[in-house]
Amino acid sequence: MDRSARAFWLRSPGHGEIRDVTLPDPGEGEVMVRALWSGVSRGTETLVFRGHVPRSQHEAMRAPFQEGEFPGPVRYGYLSVGVVEEGPAELAGRSVFCLYPHQSRYVVPASAVTLIPSHVPPERAVLAGTLETAVNALWDAAPLIGDRIAVVGGGMVGCSVAALLARFPGVRLQLVDADPARAETAQALGVDFAVPDDALGDCDLVVHASATEAGLTSALELLRPEGTVVELSWYGDRRIALPLGEGFHSRRLTVRSSQVGTVSPARADRTYADRLALALDLLADAALDALITGESDFEELPEIMPRLASGEIPALCHRIRYAD
Repeated sequence: MDRSARAFWLRSPGHGEIRDVTLPDPGEGEVMVRALWSGVSRGTETLVFRGHVPRSQHEAMRAPFQEGEFPGPVRYGYLSVGVVEEGPAELAGRSVFCLYPHQSRYVVPASAVTLIPSHVPPERAVLAGTLETAVNALWDAAPLIGDRIAVVGGGMVGCSVAALLARFPGVRLQLVDADPARAETAQALGVDFAVPDDALGDCDLVVHASATEAGLTSALELLRPEGTVVELSWYGDRRIALPLGEGFHSRRLTVRSSQVGTVSPARADRTYADRLALALDLLADAALDALITGESDFEELPEIMPRLASGEIPALCHRIRYAD
């Protein structure tokens, strides 16, 4: 069995390279996975690529199978789909999702892979990590039937949240983004769209995912009295200012954080494995293909990543394909 592999590394902020790797033989309870696809989100991963992880967050931001340290050299990533080439009989030949960096083959504990349901195409399963973030956010937000809801920020996470909220009965839902081009994605997801100036106010709940100061300010402005903003954006080493004077206190507004690193306390009866399995099952919805906005070969990653990080390629999820 082939023990060679190729791995993408961030050599230093803004500069990536592909390195040769020799894999160990899988041990008891381990699997060897041959990558089919991986995904790059323009959120956390491109922030890592630019070297903007604050020193205070180096440990909290570690990916499960990260190698190296921030700001680099580091092997980082967490959206990998592959097929099990070696391992327990019940997994051999099965398609799996793993929170693994961009690498052509890898060896991990069998407990680190999750079977992809037969009704979910493996190429769509690269969205599992982001949809898991959306599931956790909605566990935190606890939307109710009939709520008036806005999702501010039409990136990968915001669109994933909006796609799930579109299934809630009786809600008034808008996806709000400063880029009118996001209207096409919203339409594919079955969600109403508005630019900030046209967004409907008096919201019970606003989920913010634009990672901008202006977006969070808009989110607060859209709330009804005693409404809540659930903050999903991660700003890295940037500081932001908010209008916490004016009517913030008199309207008794709430801003609360949500982060996928822990399972929402609202679902203390669920495990990380439960949450990921749910996200994969939800990927049966073909409308979610709208979140995959580009595709490249693995060997192109050193050239593609700077363009994703700069916004030259305006991607939601950029999918990476691996040679057979």
